[in-house]
Amino acid sequence: MDRKARDAEWSRLMRAAIAGDEGAYRTLLADLSHVLRGVVRRGFAGVGIARDDVEDVVQDVLLAIHLKRHTWDASMPLGPWMLAIARNKMIDDLRRRGRRPEVSVDLTQFEFEGEDQQASIDAHDVTRVLNRLPERNREIVQAISIDGHSARDVAARLGMTEIAVRVALHRSLKTLADTYQEKKL
Repeated sequence: MDRKARDAEWSRLMRAAIAGDEGAYRTLLADLSHVLRGVVRRGFAGVGIARDDVEDVVQDVLLAIHLKRHTWDASMPLGPWMLAIARNKMIDDLRRRGRRPEVSVDLTQFEFEGEDQQASIDAHDVTRVLNRLPERNREIVQAISIDGHSARDVAARLGMTEIAVRVALHRSLKTLADTYQEKKL
């Protein structure tokens, strides 16, 4: 599939997902996660970021896409919007590590039409939705998805296994997604 066709397919899947098609959303996230792994690895090339840390950034990007999907302009291609989020998450990760935030995301590989879209989200809405989670789950989501800590670090701090933290994160994100869909923030 060529790049324009792939972006058109992503856009179609995102529109279907926003309309409530869970299968389309799973397909979209699976495809985006595959592409994002390559984007993040290339963006971090030469700065010594471990493979596990790359996966953490990919998960942060996927969470941001999930939480910010309502900001995507459905008349625009999804690719540039997704790549802008990925670039910002990579820069955030490098800043947390005390490194100079220069991340190269090669947009020419996608040949997208349309303007670069910067996603934004109202922090008040995020806080309001997060407050609906039980305290421990809220702490896990905050630490991993917002503050950028690894699941390993959070597990050690909370006295849990890394797998238990990841399961709690996944369940919490599902709860947040359901809550978000119900309330249409």
